[in-house]
Amino acid sequence: MLPGVYRATKKDGTEYFRSSITFKNKHISLGSFATEEEAAFSYQFASRLLRDHTLSLENYAGHKVPLAFSKWISLVNFRDNGMYIKTPVYLKKNFFLYYFSPDDYLTFDIDDLFYYSTHSISRRGGHLFVADYGMQVNILSRYGIRNYAVAGRDYRFVNGDNKDFRYENIEIINRFYGVFRTEKEGSMVYEARIHGNGDWIVGRYQTETEAAVAYNKAASVLITKGYQKAYPVNYIEELSTAEYHRIYKHIPISARILALTPRP
Repeated sequence: MLPGVYRATKKDGTEYFRSSITFKNKHISLGSFATEEEAAFSYQFASRLLRDHTLSLENYAGHKVPLAFSKWISLVNFRDNGMYIKTPVYLKKNFFLYYFSPDDYLTFDIDDLFYYSTHSISRRGGHLFVADYGMQVNILSRYGIRNYAVAGRDYRFVNGDNKDFRYENIEIINRFYGVFRTEKEGSMVYEARIHGNGDWIVGRYQTETEAAVAYNKAASVLITKGYQKAYPVNYIEELSTAEYHRIYKHIPISARILALTPRP
């Protein structure tokens, strides 16, 4: 067999070829190929890539490359930074880049390296997900951002770059369901809204925790009156059970909601 190439057989008996390389005592699989020659080409190219610093992240498209782009990133990062990572990550000084293509990448804090070195990111409908414990998890949840939060309303990217997921660049505006920060008579207040027959204002409050509790209270009232059963619940970790119940008991909510006639 040619250097770096191994013959293998599928369950149905079909023969194919695998290629791998060892660099800095690390054994790296390069993929599966239909022919021995293709597998050998991948080995030869990987060997060059791991030693030739003129081959960079930027010139992937300029070469006839027998390697997947994600593998190219992993090998270049290993060459330049001495760390082999299976996902398409390239390390910088205090952050790292997660690549989808040469011109398409996300930026993360170095604190997230372990997570994204073991979790691959996928896109669906403009959202970014990882597979975690058998579920598709939106990466925004790592920042405390709700699944259906709206960029610009519930959170924002401070520097305007919606691909920069460093913690300092993400500002959460509204942490809770049904709670929106708004201006009223020159002051910032937190408005709680809930859906009944249309969107109803529950009330306006000085703090977001009060507004979150008011939303929960309004949801309970609507449920007892026969309205929608699937209202999400705001969990407010900073409040003790006693504090939560005290606020819940005394927080005012819309008289319109309280006066609703129960549905049959």
